[in-house]
Amino acid sequence: MRLGYSPFNAELGYEEAFRLAAELGLDLEVAYDLHEVLPLPEAKSLRATGEALGVGFTLHLPFVEMNPASLIPSVRQLSEDRLKRALDFGEALGARVGVLHTGQVPVRHPMALALAREALEKTLAALLPLPFPVALENLALSEEDLIRGPGELRELLDRFPQYGFCLDVGHALVELGPRGPFLYLEALGDRLLHLHLHDNHGQKDDHLPVGAGCVPWAKLAPFLKGFGGTAALEVGGGAQGVRRSLARLQGLA
Repeated sequence: MRLGYSPFNAELGYEEAFRLAAELGLDLEVAYDLHEVLPLPEAKSLRATGEALGVGFTLHLPFVEMNPASLIPSVRQLSEDRLKRALDFGEALGARVGVLHTGQVPVRHPMALALAREALEKTLAALLPLPFPVALENLALSEEDLIRGPGELRELLDRFPQYGFCLDVGHALVELGPRGPFLYLEALGDRLLHLHLHDNHGQKDDHLPVGAGCVPWAKLAPFLKGFGGTAALEVGGGAQGVRRSLARLQGLA
């Protein structure tokens, strides 16, 4: 498993983030939203720094104020346009994988759900061919999240074999309890490209350091040790949170 971490969740600027990544032998998961909002380095500059330090990248595609499943055509189109710009950014960055949220629906009415799924599929189709691997992330943290449960995500990925799966273990815990990560792995393990690793107490998406909540890390250990893809620590607590999480993962039996 090639492990990285999210400077966005750790609340670190790029200068400190690169130093920590190089010290610990980690990659960085870049949050594209921040590059839309702030005057941050361009993708080629980040890539050059990463190459000099031996730090690679994954990319979290935009999700702030974005809905690729929007019922409003102009909103869905804006989401598509932002995602395409983010994919261009990721290609220039040399991202190993990108992570995509699947969108929201305002109410779980049959007509709204059908239209939202149609909108999402239109967006996913418009992004093809993908310039680098992209993984759809499990969410289901609120009633507004469109895709819920391993079965629905499996159906979507079966319709779009060009995409892979990102297992967020913290999201799975909130949605389905301690068995959540394993239920997703059973249904989608063959499509797994990327992992988001963080902890919580099963009630909300706290993004705690690994081991600070209720995620069953010991039971996940055999899978984590055998996984050959990429992963990102999405933990708070600054540099100490990243160090603590890495030590906890390294200490798993």
